[in-house]
Amino acid sequence: MSRARTILVIGGGAAGNAVTILLRRAGLAVDLIEARDDWNATAGSGITLQGNALRVLRELGVWEQVEASGFGFGSVGITAPDGTVLHVQDDLRTGGDDLPATVGMQRPRLQRILIEAVRASGAVVRLGTTADIVDQDADGVSVRFDDGSEGRYDLVIAADGLGSATRAAIGIADRPEPTGMAIWRIAAPRPAGLTRTDLAYGGPAYIAGYCPTSDSTLYAYVVEAHRDRAAIPAGSHADEMRRLASAYGGFWPEITEHITDPAQVNYTWFERLLVEGSWHRGRVVLIGDAAHCCPPTLAQGAALSLEDAWVLAQSLTGSDTWDDALFQAYYERRIARVRPVVEASVQLGQWQLDGVRDADVPGLMARTMTMLRELP
Repeated sequence: MSRARTILVIGGGAAGNAVTILLRRAGLAVDLIEARDDWNATAGSGITLQGNALRVLRELGVWEQVEASGFGFGSVGITAPDGTVLHVQDDLRTGGDDLPATVGMQRPRLQRILIEAVRASGAVVRLGTTADIVDQDADGVSVRFDDGSEGRYDLVIAADGLGSATRAAIGIADRPEPTGMAIWRIAAPRPAGLTRTDLAYGGPAYIAGYCPTSDSTLYAYVVEAHRDRAAIPAGSHADEMRRLASAYGGFWPEITEHITDPAQVNYTWFERLLVEGSWHRGRVVLIGDAAHCCPPTLAQGAALSLEDAWVLAQSLTGSDTWDDALFQAYYERRIARVRPVVEASVQLGQWQLDGVRDADVPGLMARTMTMLRELP
């Protein structure tokens, strides 16, 4: 009997959790390590999951929990800064007609659902742990963990996020670049009658929006030109977000009442990353934010990461030979889908930064989302 293949997944976010679940289902031995002791179980405010993300979550076997925990809706409203609804557009069902167009969720709840599925899969999980690549050859990769122990794996999957140390360690020099925008986010109670995402363009921010995340919660956000983060004291985050949000009408006055605790406000720059050429070196392969990221203007970051996990798992379980050809085929399959989403997401923001008034925003969004209806 041949030796069972072993895989190390570095990073326990959406991509790392998803690929672990899928590979364990196929009977492969998987160790997952995560640098944070809490497995990111409390981090973040909310997340918008479009149909192509829901399609992968269904494949993972967690769709019923997601559906019960989140808030599904099928349209987006465009409003004036004063709250006047200017247009309501039906969302495209990118996951197919048997799934909602969009589900909003509390991000920590989604992470806990995925954590439970990883635990149930039987994967070996080590929290508060990092690993360095020691060396690799045609048959596998040797790693050293931060407690001094070592391991040998047939494959290492780097799902360690935007600032991936593994990406740099294997000689991929690409790094995320700021796009010029930043976003303030907070979780808050959901006002009665708020049942979809609304986006207001103009006012003191480029965009002010919100997304329902359950029967009683939402997350709200305002997007502005990025500022020097070091010049914004953490204790002023609520004041800064409230100042911007208070200029908007409609549901915003009710939301703004809850922007009081600076510890609950998250400030993040929009960044762009797209690793070109290949997403692997030998038997170390990148997925998710370690390989690509885009501004949330199309709400596709998590969806693309989940798709990476699905496609890579299909590739690994569908072949007896794990070699450069397989990993390059994975890259080529994904880059054709990821590149237009990253470019469109960046372009939507750049048009706002440049003040372009006649930009074909609806056309670009429709073309990109229509492409995402196809299986990854």
